[in-house]
Amino acid sequence: MAKAAKTAIKTKDQKAASEAKNWTKVVKAVRSPKSGAYTFKEAIVHKDKIKDFLAQK
Repeated sequence: MAKAAKTAIKTKDQKAASEAKNWTKVVKAVRSPKSGAYTFKEAIVHKDKIKDFLAQK
């Protein structure tokens, strides 16, 4: 029965599932100018915009 439930979830909204594959979680390490410690900036970005996000200061 568990297999049927998984199948139902996958096939319920295939358009949304295929669109979700285009998004990526990006984590960028940013150094604090005051203390010198690293902090992390996280964002969920479309796969076409990853380089733009990493290039930001």
